[in-house]
Amino acid sequence: MILLGTLIASAATAAPSNVDVVRDLATRVGPIIGSALACTDIARPRIQTVVDKFVAVIRETAPNEAIRVDLTQVLDRSVADGRAAISSGRADCRSTDRQLAELERSIAAPAPSLSGMIGPSAAVAATTPTAQVNTAPPVRGMTDREIRFGIAAPFSGPNKELGRQMKLGIDAAFNRINDAGGVDGRMLRLVAADDGYEPTRTVEAMRQLYEKDQVFGIVGNVGTPTAAVAVPFALERRMLFFGAFTGSGILRRDPPDRYVFNYRASYAEETDATVRYLVKIRRLKPQQIAVFAQQDSYGDSGFQGVAKAFRAMGVNDNTIVRLNYQRNTVDVDDAINQLKLQKNIKAIVMVPGYRAAAKFIEKTKDLFPGLIYTSVSFVGSTALAEELKLLGPRYANGVIVTQVVPAVSGYSSIVLEYKNALAKYFPGEASDYVSLEGYVAANVLIQGIKRAGPQFDTEKLIDVLENTRNFDLGLGAQLSFGRAEHQASHKVWGTAMDETGTYQPIELE
Repeated sequence: MILLGTLIASAATAAPSNVDVVRDLATRVGPIIGSALACTDIARPRIQTVVDKFVAVIRETAPNEAIRVDLTQVLDRSVADGRAAISSGRADCRSTDRQLAELERSIAAPAPSLSGMIGPSAAVAATTPTAQVNTAPPVRGMTDREIRFGIAAPFSGPNKELGRQMKLGIDAAFNRINDAGGVDGRMLRLVAADDGYEPTRTVEAMRQLYEKDQVFGIVGNVGTPTAAVAVPFALERRMLFFGAFTGSGILRRDPPDRYVFNYRASYAEETDATVRYLVKIRRLKPQQIAVFAQQDSYGDSGFQGVAKAFRAMGVNDNTIVRLNYQRNTVDVDDAINQLKLQKNIKAIVMVPGYRAAAKFIEKTKDLFPGLIYTSVSFVGSTALAEELKLLGPRYANGVIVTQVVPAVSGYSSIVLEYKNALAKYFPGEASDYVSLEGYVAANVLIQGIKRAGPQFDTEKLIDVLENTRNFDLGLGAQLSFGRAEHQASHKVWGTAMDETGTYQPIELE
């Protein structure tokens, strides 16, 4: 390994290549710091000395804030590489200890030395005991007073209510914890970017959050087709992607992507519960069930869940009728024409947006008397109810929607807490299943941040989340994560609208 003193000697020159030398140095020192942090037997004060002095090198080398942030990000990524090397077995703690010792000797060398580079005042500051030890470099999106998160969601277009409600719930949770002093004195802030529920706009929205707004992580993104773009963006940058409003398998790999965590049950679990309800409770034959779905990855996810339920019942999934419509439209005529060609369809499992669902119900209600309509939770329960109430009581009555949170009309601890927060911070806003989901997901994240302690980065927070077991938030079901389990809840609740558009709980089993 090239000695730190040699590289620092290069950095200490007045040449214009200072920044490049420090950037190269970050890629060499960062992995050693990261590996050391992952080794519990290595004393933290040893690591702190190296970290603090290198941060001082970055501060004094960078001619402006943009370059300082860039160098810090290089170091962050390199530290993450070091942690991953230990967890994957590519490095071991014994060799890491030797490398750290070599760094320490290089720093302590009389000349060229790191102290010579950063100056006496910085060297003293780096070694002077403080009330709170910081063993990590500056973290993107985090200061002593704030942690910034981002959400990319539709705040325009026909699905804008989903984005608005998800943000509302997260903001309510953040406001509540901020009023209590934040987490270790840091306020939580949510920055929003509008992607209109169009994947072609999602990359730009994510780039804005990452590059311009410098967020720590993503929470509450809305949609499956947009997630197909947003998740790779986050993974490439090793950025936390938490609590998205989607049940798609894109976010549920086996084994799970390290940086992706879900609160909610999957679409496969929702549609499986629906099919079993229709067959076992409503006494339908599987062949009497059709699927009305958005023609994209969201619709595909729901359809695949129905197919899986069919196979589990020993029924050929090739017999399932799928009725499609295009995303961000209410053009359901082709789907209805296809349905007219079918015989003996008694129930429709919908995987739609709320406006398309309402239009489909409106145009088929009289054509197919007695047809049972069900939908997955992504539809936006309140928005769907409002659309159907405009059409008349008979359109709303009996429509079934599966939920991934308890009934908003109930009196569970989490629902009462949510309602109080909503009334306090957003007076006049009605309770809603989507905003409740945002509130719950945000609270799961907040608990992880609390457990991570005052000094953490993305890697440490993920380690903490992966060790969260049997966490009781008052949902009636305990929540857990693990290294092989990045979905906290598998619970599905059943609801059905009455004539007033109010959701009443129903038993799915």
